[in-house]
This record gives sequence, structure tokens and C-alpha cells, in this order.
Amino acid sequence: MTIEQHQPGYGWALVAAQVADDKQGTDTVVLDVSSVLAITDYFVITSGRNTRQVRTIAEEVEQAIKDRGGPGPLRVEGLSDLTWVLLDYGDLVVHVFDVETRRFYDIERLYRDVPVVDWQGAGARQAAR
Repeated sequence: MTIEQHQPGYGWALVAAQVADDKQGTDTVVLDVSSVLAITDYFVITSGRNTRQVRTIAEEVEQAIKDRGGPGPLRVEGLSDLTWVLLDYGDLVVHVFDVETRRFYDIERLYRDVPVVDWQGAGARQAAR
């Protein structure tokens, strides 16, 4: 078990990434931002091809975390225009972008020096279930 697995949002980040992938989210990445941000430990970043898919991914992530006994988000932003939906869980922030908006903001570039979590590894897939 790595240090990151002891942080509170780790398991929920794995769930969010897996659900996004299951709903055909593209280029899904989990970043451990705990060393550079005091307000959260993980970012999950994914893209949907259109507004319907962005909404579906965001809704399914929220439901999956709740179904597994997790918390509801502290706040949700972006549901009015569906180009960037943000689900803030405190220790975890899920970003669901449309492709153009993700390319424009390129938040992965801003956090390029933080660890990337291997959410697709066998252990990660098991923890997400």
C-alpha cells in the first residue's frame, strides 16, 4: 500500500475514474495534488464528447460514490452550461469537461509535477468496486 492510499479521497478517486471510464469518458486521469494544494488531495479529470455525456458522467460519478456509502458532493458547479462540471467532495475534486474546454484550460499542464495515480492497475480496479 502506498502513502497516497492512506489519504481519505483515494478510494473515491478510484471510483470516480472507473465510473467515468465506464461511461466512455476520455483521457481520464487521477492526480495526487495533496503536496501542492491544501484544499484537496485528488483531482479526477475526464472529458465527455458532448453536453449529454458530460452530464451523464457527472451524475453517474455522484451516484456511484453514494451507492458505495460515500459522501455527496459539498458543491456542484457547471450544470447550467455543461462544459465543465465540478464535483467538490473536499478531499476529492472531479472535473468533467467537454473536449474543447478541457483543451482550453489544460489543468493537467498546471499540475504536471504532481504524481499521477495508476487508477487502471489491478489493485485500483479492485478498490473501485
